[in-house]
Amino acid sequence: MAVDIVTFGCRLNAFEAEVIRREAEGAGLSDTIVINSCAVTNEAVAQARQSIRKMKRERPEARIVVTGCAAQTQSQMFAEMAEVDRVVGNDDKMRSEAWRAARDAFDLDAAEKVAVSDIMAVTDMAPHLIDGYASGLPRVFVQVQNGCDHRCTFCIIPYGRGNSRSVPMGAVVDQVRTLVERGHAEIVLTGVDLTSYGTDLPGAPKLGLLTKQILRHVPELKRLRISSIDSIEADGDLLDAIADDARLMPHLHLSLQSGDDMILKRMKRRHARSDAIAFCDQVRRLRPDIVFGADIIAGFPTETDEMFARSLDLVEECGLTFLHVFPYSPRPGTPAAKMPQVAGSAIKQRARRLRAAGEVALRQRLNSEIGATREVLIESDGQGRTEHYLPVAIAGERIGSVVPLTIAGSDGERLTT
Repeated sequence: MAVDIVTFGCRLNAFEAEVIRREAEGAGLSDTIVINSCAVTNEAVAQARQSIRKMKRERPEARIVVTGCAAQTQSQMFAEMAEVDRVVGNDDKMRSEAWRAARDAFDLDAAEKVAVSDIMAVTDMAPHLIDGYASGLPRVFVQVQNGCDHRCTFCIIPYGRGNSRSVPMGAVVDQVRTLVERGHAEIVLTGVDLTSYGTDLPGAPKLGLLTKQILRHVPELKRLRISSIDSIEADGDLLDAIADDARLMPHLHLSLQSGDDMILKRMKRRHARSDAIAFCDQVRRLRPDIVFGADIIAGFPTETDEMFARSLDLVEECGLTFLHVFPYSPRPGTPAAKMPQVAGSAIKQRARRLRAAGEVALRQRLNSEIGATREVLIESDGQGRTEHYLPVAIAGERIGSVVPLTIAGSDGERLTT
């Protein structure tokens, strides 16, 4: 059997899973399960551990390798699991030599499990073009950045990903051009801290310039989408591209985390509540049909009911449509884990209220689309997505095509035609 990848967490992990598959199979591994883990929350780590046990029960003869952010930050914990044969670091997983070393260790039945290098020592960012994407797959990801130089008090990810590093612009443009030539209609730029793109490159180009270069030099590209950004770092070129080029999709996902200024300070975020509202207002003036999503944490340490209410109000004040709600989870080694904690019952209740507000906001947006004609990317036999990333129930259209469809209604979760 080939190499099977079980991926948790972010879009970047999903992209990297394809690199892992290519490198591991190229190294000659077979009958191997790779758990590509996430470290964002305690729940994500627990899910990885549960998956490891489940996979071993179902396939007792298979080798199990754990990699990803949780493997980087908690390598010994995974190594102590009897089901695990090897732990591979988060940068190592992208390198063919790590998978050749794993193959050799399996052949020799070596006792040493941990192969995790110092992520903070990594300074380069090699481009990885995924040859394994199926031809015509509608939406594909291009990794342009990795790591993070910021140290938000709740976040373990810099210790799983290392410091910020970027793929040179020319290499990114070449990757996008190649993927478009292979028939992919929509490209999504992805990274850990996208708006820090370029700080390590000669001349320090920013994400906005990279975006403009892609749009200028790959005119055949139908749709370009940006994943999550830190709004306080959005540069003028990025705003120009949002305003001027319809191929850049009118959908931004913002790393907001809270709507209360004191909590934002305790998180060590670099924006205030007013900055988030002003940014959304500014972009909406440039692109009136823009749709915003956001990450918001419920129950950060010291958060009172009044502080939480300001996060809840932010849904309306920023005009958010998609909410990604994180119940706060203390990560060992982070400053926030040492702060006075909010009761677990209150965290769950606040997360439920945020999710409910998100459901209302999404339904309102879906209903506002009725009667509009949208360019829909057909993702599968049953669903497509508009420019605004709104799901559309469809039938009979060719997968991978972008077709104009008039929105007839909504079922509360998807648009209908």
